[in-house]
Formats: sequence, C-alpha cells, structure tokens
Amino acid sequence: MYKNNTAIDRRWKARLAAMLLGGLLSAGVQAQDYGSEHADVPAFVEKMQSEYGFSPQHVQSLLDQAVRQEAILKAIARPAERVKPWHEYRAIFITDKRINDGVAFWDKHAETLARAEKEYGVEPEIILAIMGVETSYGGNMGSYRVIDALTTLGFDYPPRADFFRRQLESYLVLTREQQMDPLVLKGSYAGAMGYGQFIPSSYQAFAVDFDHDGVVDIWNNPVDAIGSVANYFHQHKWQHGSAVAIAADVDGDRFAEGITLAQGLEARKTVAELKSLGWTPRADLEQDAEVMAFEFDAGERMQYWLGLNNLYVITRYNRSVMYAMVVHQLADLLREARQQ
Repeated sequence: MYKNNTAIDRRWKARLAAMLLGGLLSAGVQAQDYGSEHADVPAFVEKMQSEYGFSPQHVQSLLDQAVRQEAILKAIARPAERVKPWHEYRAIFITDKRINDGVAFWDKHAETLARAEKEYGVEPEIILAIMGVETSYGGNMGSYRVIDALTTLGFDYPPRADFFRRQLESYLVLTREQQMDPLVLKGSYAGAMGYGQFIPSSYQAFAVDFDHDGVVDIWNNPVDAIGSVANYFHQHKWQHGSAVAIAADVDGDRFAEGITLAQGLEARKTVAELKSLGWTPRADLEQDAEVMAFEFDAGERMQYWLGLNNLYVITRYNRSVMYAMVVHQLADLLREARQQ
C-alpha cells in the first residue's frame, strides 16, 4: 500500500511539474532560446565585451530574455514589395486617409518641417512620405520587441544573420548611450524603430537631437524624428528641387534590355542609350544623363519610368524601386493636397 501510494505520488509530482512548466511557457516565460548553448551566442557575447566593454553576464542576461519569433522569420521571407504587383502594393499606401493624415501632421509640425528643409535641403513632403509609408506618421511603429526581432534574425536567419547581429550590437550600444531599457523598445519585424523606422546602425549614423534637449528620441519626439529623416536624406545626397522620376513610353523589341531591375539598382544607362533601345521620356532630359529604367505592372497595362538621382536616394532607405516610387507619389499627393 505504501509503495503504491509512493508511485502515485511520483506520478502526480511529474504531472504537476509539467503543468507548471506549461503554465510558465504560456505566460511567456520560455526556455532560453538564445542561451550560451546556442552556437553563435558565445562569440557574440565575447565581441560585446572586447569591442564595447559590456559585461558578459549582462549581455548573456539580455539574450536569455530574448524570445525567438517564428512570425518574424515568416514575415521577412515575404515582404510586400517582393510578392505583390505594383498596383496592389501602391494601393496599400496611397489612400485618402494617409493623405489626409499627412496633411494634418504637416499642419501640426509645419515649423519643424520648414526648419528641416532649410537646414538639410529636404522638402517637407518627402520627410512626411517616409513617415507615412513607414508608420502612418507614428501611428504604427511596430509591435515586436526590438531585441526579439534582432536576436531572432541575427541567430536564426542564415541569409542575413551577420547583418542583423551587427544591428544587435548597435542596438545594445545605443540603448546604453541613451540610457534606455533594451528589453522594452518595440519596432518592426526587422528591428526598425520610431516614426521613420531607423535600424540601429542608421540611428547611430543619422538620428539627431533636432530640438536640442540632450536626448535623441525618434520614438516619442516627432521633432527629432523629422530632423533625423531629413539628415538621412541629406547625408545620402538628396538634391533639393530636383525631379525624382519621369514617365516614359516604349516601343520596339529591345526596350527590355534597358530595364534596371535585371541588373540591380546601381545599374544605369544614359538617356541616349535608352532611346536607342526604344525608350522615350515624357520630359526633356540631357542625353548623357544616367538613369534607372524600370517597368511596373499597373493591372490593366504596364508602366515605364526613368528614375533619377533622387529616386536612387530613396532606395537607400529601402532597396526597392516600388518602395521608392510609392514614397515619391505619396509626397506629390501630400504637396498637392496641402496647396488646395
């Protein structure tokens, strides 16, 4: 009888332990996804100590609290600009609400936007279009903890693991410098943050204290966010007042030879070369001007465009011609709506 009770007692203890573990996991306390047993974690911890002076125990403690997010791995494998045709992608961002909200944001922050244009040479509508496309002017800055996004991608996304581990380095450094809790800040599935969705290295390189209060806050301070986006474009050689893209017509059977996307965003052809392939710009351009040429699926027909230097600058923010064109078109619509 005693032995049977002991066996029953052991079974109940095992069941209770399993129930407690299950409860902890459902409450969000998970096993160490990025503990020291993970193949790439020890080297990362050592690097944070040797290059940045972090305590190994502190870094490991932060990684122990990071949670692997399967949703992030699924999202990065299917970004909208890669899986949607132009007419569907454009419809996501070019809406009456986004235009109206942008004009309201412009009215509220007109003085700051004017100062950013004066100091950095970037038009207000471009700054606003970036914020509108990225976060709906701060309305949706992302729901993932940045540390979860960067650890998930840095240690469990082989195609770009090195890049995201470098972003994780930058993130830990910037949160230390700005005295922020690295376990609290939220952003996109790729670890982009704030009104303009800066990745950590972009924050370090381009974010500015535009209101001069001693804090560089792109999460809660639209003044800093406006100045930071303007500085980003200024540093990437935005040309104030210059065209972004020109529509074109094509004919013949050789025009596809000129399309930039087949060779990458850095590929350029002169206007004269493109004309010889069947491209006709709908505006005057210098014959020796170097441009990007591309086509979009507009649904019922194809559209053809020539991208100038300023379009290329927008692709420095996101390496997608569709992204750059939707920013450009939203900017034009914001300017037109505010002038009415």
